[in-house]
Amino acid sequence: MRYTELGKTGMKISHISFGASSLGSVFRETKEAESFKAVEVAIEGGINFIDVSPYYGHYKAETVLGKALRNIPRDKYFLSTKVGRYGKDGVNTWDYSAQRATESVYESMERLGVDFIDLINVHDIEFQAALPGGLQKVVDETLPALVELKKKGIVGHVGITDLQLENLQWVIDHSEEGTVESVLNFCHYCLNDDKLADYLDYFDQKGIGVINASPLSMGLLSQRGVPQWHPAPKPLVEVCSKAAQHCAEKSYPIEKLAVQYSVSNPRIASTLFSSANPENVKRNIAWANEEPDWQLVEEVKNIIGNQQRVSWANS
Repeated sequence: MRYTELGKTGMKISHISFGASSLGSVFRETKEAESFKAVEVAIEGGINFIDVSPYYGHYKAETVLGKALRNIPRDKYFLSTKVGRYGKDGVNTWDYSAQRATESVYESMERLGVDFIDLINVHDIEFQAALPGGLQKVVDETLPALVELKKKGIVGHVGITDLQLENLQWVIDHSEEGTVESVLNFCHYCLNDDKLADYLDYFDQKGIGVINASPLSMGLLSQRGVPQWHPAPKPLVEVCSKAAQHCAEKSYPIEKLAVQYSVSNPRIASTLFSSANPENVKRNIAWANEEPDWQLVEEVKNIIGNQQRVSWANS
């Protein structure tokens, strides 16, 4: 396992890390015992960074993760959660106000059974972009509230997350220097879309740590294929399916290649994956600790070809 400092936070995190969204039964119904074992296997395998959100499973993921962490020493992991996106009774809600952000942090700590959160993120800021106040509200309200909690020693560091890299840059450019310490971006450093690479110089110059997520591009880079709700255009789904078949013919699962590619860039501190299946966790750790077949990487990229940038993530 490789450990890299996340920006200037001082946190040296594993190059593959555990996303706890699956513990909220986001992808399938899960059993608590299996979820507990998945977290345990992750820690035993060298993972020391765990990411969650009150939004995942509408508080369920944090609740289950909190139970799983009861028997794991606090110095074995860095813990990240979020504010801004919530939900109840199947209804999604958004609130990026300073008051709600502050309340949310204390609520998350109670569910997680901790008295300190290493990294607190403003979750998917693109949704605030469509609300009154736009992204300026994140700059003027959400982030200052989290910085206050940092000053009080409640949280260690402050970050932002979003699918759209342009939004991340806008908030950083309009915030006081040093406010945003890390960014989390998903589906933009994987075999079919590497747009995140275009922004690495910018983040380096700002001293901001980078976390990547969803190495399988939410199922595009899998033998199983995409779920019905996936927003990828049909041409991209088709070429990714061809790439998966090509890898299968080489007896090299595309999932393995996708994980290995996503963790291969040393300028990206860590790549998040999510699974409540202990065997999948163990497998992904093993894959992440191996060098990819770079010839096969090129072959897959050639198959995907011109669709690489014309992805759902850019639409």
